[in-house]
Amino acid sequence: MSVTTTILDKTAFDTPGQGRGLLDVFRHRYLLKLLIGKATSLRYRNSVLGWIWSYARPTVQFLMYWLVMGQLLGQHRTVLYFPIYLFSGLVVVNFFNEAIGNTTRSIVDNKALVRKIYLPRELFPIAALVSAFVNFLPQFAVLIIVCLFNGWIPTFEALGAFLAGIAVVAPFVLGLGLIFGALNVRFRDAQNVIEIIRTIATWMSPIMYTWQSVYKHSHGWHRILFDIYMSNPVTVGVELFHKAFWDPIVPPNEPQAQWPPHFGMYALAGVVGTILIIMLGQMVFRRLERTFAQDL
Repeated sequence: MSVTTTILDKTAFDTPGQGRGLLDVFRHRYLLKLLIGKATSLRYRNSVLGWIWSYARPTVQFLMYWLVMGQLLGQHRTVLYFPIYLFSGLVVVNFFNEAIGNTTRSIVDNKALVRKIYLPRELFPIAALVSAFVNFLPQFAVLIIVCLFNGWIPTFEALGAFLAGIAVVAPFVLGLGLIFGALNVRFRDAQNVIEIIRTIATWMSPIMYTWQSVYKHSHGWHRILFDIYMSNPVTVGVELFHKAFWDPIVPPNEPQAQWPPHFGMYALAGVVGTILIIMLGQMVFRRLERTFAQDL
């Protein structure tokens, strides 16, 4: 009597929990699309004003900063076209703040899916990041309209600076979101840490003041602190947005519109820092995701 042994080809199957991290997102584009649609549709669900809030909140924020910093503290007298300078940097920080908040909560907010089925967990922070970018677009549209009314003319240089700014800030916040999103599953204190970071981020980039104001107070070893300050990827993104939208409006050869000294090195440091944060974020996320279902 002969026994026939059937060998099952397992090459077409994936072992649950042994994915390729962020690379798996490209294999699950349809799921990513669904998660993005869910995040954007639920944002203003049962809201009377709906998407109008995407314009109202940043407008009120801008008006308050402009009134206090521009009018009461006199920044409009020291910074040419201060409203555009303020708003072009503010949209970057608003994008960062919303994205890092969304990505930190992304796993906990989708705990029902995490506990029931397996899918690449990185889909949730990325969907949260894209959702924040979608909500960034209305603010960006307002910025474009205001700049056009003030004589701004689109150029390839401006477009390149804008894309470079997004390319630095978005991966940076994704890396942070992977770290804090994973930590937030086990330690809900992570959300409180993020709130502190969001508060600091508003003041740790040249939005309501110029980089020259910081530079003139950096002497001796304080110059190292200035270098660290300028190497912050969010600061790099803010300066790139200034170059894209504020600089073309300012009169030529205006000292305020000059690049910070050694800005190329600062931008390179920001890119390197972003890459390191992405790698660290992926490592922390992969280590902690093994217990997501149990912790939730």
